[in-house]
Amino acid sequence: MTLTRAILNQHGGPDVIEWVAENLPTPGPGQVLVQNSAIGLNFIDTYHRGGLYPLPMPSGLGMEGAGQIMALGDGVTGFAVGDRVAYMGPSLGAYATHRLIDAGELFALPNGIDDRTAASAVLKAATVEAFVERAARVQPGDTVLVHAAAGGVGQIMVQWLAAIGAQVIATASNDAKLDLARAAGAAHTILSGADNIPAQIRKITGGVGVSAVFDGVGKDTFVTSLDCLAPRGMMVSFGNASGPVEGVNLAMLAQRGSLFVTRPVVMHYYAKPQDRAQGISRVWDMLESGKVRVSVGATYPLTQAAQAHRDLEARLTTGSTLLLP
Repeated sequence: MTLTRAILNQHGGPDVIEWVAENLPTPGPGQVLVQNSAIGLNFIDTYHRGGLYPLPMPSGLGMEGAGQIMALGDGVTGFAVGDRVAYMGPSLGAYATHRLIDAGELFALPNGIDDRTAASAVLKAATVEAFVERAARVQPGDTVLVHAAAGGVGQIMVQWLAAIGAQVIATASNDAKLDLARAAGAAHTILSGADNIPAQIRKITGGVGVSAVFDGVGKDTFVTSLDCLAPRGMMVSFGNASGPVEGVNLAMLAQRGSLFVTRPVVMHYYAKPQDRAQGISRVWDMLESGKVRVSVGATYPLTQAAQAHRDLEARLTTGSTLLLP
């Protein structure tokens, strides 16, 4: 039996994604062989492919997926052949029909969550859990701003924030995407191309500003996001869709009211076993309860990952996107 997997031999555009076929490997000590049923597409995949986050070559690609255990290596406990599992990194290699992965990266899937939901949500929902509840520590009654609210992370984040009692102001690039943000629970929406976003935020908040901004866009929205914050507000900058933020002058934070900015990495919040267990328990609860529902906007055959990358970077996707083996 063989597997098919993506491989990168160089950084570049979507066309650098290559495909290889190999015999199924035997798990080594501590490893598990997983047969993928669905793989999640994430913007970070384009950063890995393009070189914004450089990788040693050759490299696999993809962080998020779900499937079934086919074989266990020596020393693996807590899992059995046939178990349904999901994963979200930190190792790469999800773009594959089957993959070897360290058992410590796996999460057991509850019966109430199907594979496609898990593959489209585990990394994104864990990101939201970590950034909303542990980085920004949003409280009921807080007013917050979410950029790119119609994307995979954005829709989950809006739902999560609304579920915990926050008032969400959302931005997106067109009216159809704003409709998606409102359907997810946004109380107010603003077109991301507007040139007066801070003024609109001040009007909505009675001149105060928001207590937190969640910004996955990067360079194009950095200063705007700061200008939307209330004094001592928190900006969570977690993406580079428009390019990385550079040349930051810390005096900008003082001048705008002693602001806070964090550039968190979800894996740092899921590094310790106790943190992983608590975080994923919260994620599964939000999904199983229906407080967060995953919207799969598109699916692609696995080997059409390059086209999926093109569409993602062109802002043609909404919600989560899946690659299917």
